[in-house]
Amino acid sequence: MHKLVVLYPEPADPDHFREYYVNNHLPLVRNWPGLLGWRYSFDVAATNGEPPYFAVFEADFADAAALATMRASQYGRLAAADVVNYATGGVVVIDYPVHDGAS
Repeated sequence: MHKLVVLYPEPADPDHFREYYVNNHLPLVRNWPGLLGWRYSFDVAATNGEPPYFAVFEADFADAAALATMRASQYGRLAAADVVNYATGGVVVIDYPVHDGAS
């Protein structure tokens, strides 16, 4: 499995971020090819002090090739271009292969 994680620092207008994200951005995500599952949260907490991020998104793909296919797709490009419409605090995007841990 390959995971995509998007971390969002505090935006200028948190209410606009939430409304736009849920009603405009996530519908683009739902159409990503190769998407196995996805999750998001606006309730990001830190162990100590203030959390460095306002929101988090994660998506699962079969492998890095499936993620690359999504990024090159129409909906992948639309979602990437849409970020400026709500993420005024910036965005951190990371991806990595997932390895199962031993019990």
